[in-house]
Amino acid sequence: MTQHTFLLQRVQPAMVGLIDGSLSTLAPIFGIAFYTHKPHAAFVAGLATSIGAGISMAYSEGLSDTGELTGRGSPMVRGSITGVGTFIGGILHTLPFLIPNYHTAIVTAGIIVAFELVGLAAIRWRFFGTSFIKSLGYVTLGGAVIAVVGATIGSTA
Repeated sequence: MTQHTFLLQRVQPAMVGLIDGSLSTLAPIFGIAFYTHKPHAAFVAGLATSIGAGISMAYSEGLSDTGELTGRGSPMVRGSITGVGTFIGGILHTLPFLIPNYHTAIVTAGIIVAFELVGLAAIRWRFFGTSFIKSLGYVTLGGAVIAVVGATIGSTA
C-alpha cells in the first residue's frame, strides 16, 4: 500500500470519524450535563450519542462511495474505520461522566476535550502537512461553538 493510498483509504476515514465523534457529541453531552447536573445522565446521553453517531458515520462513509471510481478503497473498510473513529472521538469525553461529582466530571471532560483537539491538530499536521496552529485553531473553533451551543441549551432549557 502506497503512502497516498494509506492516507486516502485509512487515515482520512479515521480522521473524519475522530473529528465527527469529538465535535458532534459535545452538544448533547454538555447540554444534558448542564441541564440535569447529573453526570450519569450525561454519560448515558454521551454513550448513546457515541454509538449512534458511530453507526451513522459508518453507514454514511460506506454508502457514499463504492471506491471503484475514486480509489478510496473498500466501502466496508472505510465505513468501519470511520464508525470506530467516531465512537472513539465521542466516548473519550463521555467517560468522565462516570465520575459522580458534577463539577469534577465537567472539568475532567473539558480537559479531555482539550487533549482531543490537540490530538486532532497533531494528526492533521503529521499526516496532511497542515499547520499545527491553524489546525488547532480550526478544530478548537468548531469544538467551542458546538460546546457553547450545547451548554447554552442545557442552561436555559
